[in-house]
Amino acid sequence: MTATNSETEPQRGARIRKRVGGGALLIIAITTLIAAPAADAAEKSEWKGYAKLDFSVDGRSALLVAPKTPAPGKPWIWRTEFFGIAPQADVALLEKGFHVGYISVGGLFGAPVALDAMDKYYVFVRKKFGLNAKTVLEGFSRGGLYAFNWAARHPNLVACMYLDAPVCDFKSWPGGSGRSRFSGREWQAVLRAYGMTDAEARAYKLNPVDNLEPLAKAKIPILCVIGDMHDWIVPIEQNALLVEKRYKKLGGEIKVIRKPKCGHRPHSLEDPTPIVEFVLKHTTKKK
Repeated sequence: MTATNSETEPQRGARIRKRVGGGALLIIAITTLIAAPAADAAEKSEWKGYAKLDFSVDGRSALLVAPKTPAPGKPWIWRTEFFGIAPQADVALLEKGFHVGYISVGGLFGAPVALDAMDKYYVFVRKKFGLNAKTVLEGFSRGGLYAFNWAARHPNLVACMYLDAPVCDFKSWPGGSGRSRFSGREWQAVLRAYGMTDAEARAYKLNPVDNLEPLAKAKIPILCVIGDMHDWIVPIEQNALLVEKRYKKLGGEIKVIRKPKCGHRPHSLEDPTPIVEFVLKHTTKKK
């Protein structure tokens, strides 16, 4: 089947996904599907002692922090939400030669429209800065939805994942199912982003907890850092621990670090060494 002039971008994407198999866009497919978007002139500044470029991609604010000396292969970690919050691991990886990336897709809860914007950012930074074809996805809290969903869309483009108190099912938060607190404003944002009714969202079957098979098949290693006390915002038994159970059942590699006497916050680890070692283990020599 060949493309026609009337073929829409989603139709073309579906055709390419079918051709490459498994619903996953390979590197050649994603770069074929999305032309490198133009970006506004970058503004230079400094972040934690490192050069930071701020720009926009397809109208969304984005940034890239560069190491003083890039590591071989130009590895990078991609913060999917809350750039700058508990940045211990990001700073430590900058010291190891990693770039740190981010595009603002807040309020979209990992919906397809957010993933489309992330696709454009990926293509732009790859072509403009020559970053590694495989990224490290870093999802804090609701950022877990973006990280898991983008990884499920493009499993072949992910080296590994670091999740921190991640939301893995929007029915849990902000939907308020189980032990989680219902957050009405955020729930309405979920419904708008996904274009679903309340009933449709409650019945949705592609939350990360239900869509781990593409990641397991691609053998994507996962690290989860969670609090060992009750997380009343993102209950671990409905999110990270359920992912751990199901991912292991699928044969996936996952490690969970529990922080004693900690709930949803503070994020990350005071000493990010275990996170950095995990990332380095799964990115060394990846091109």
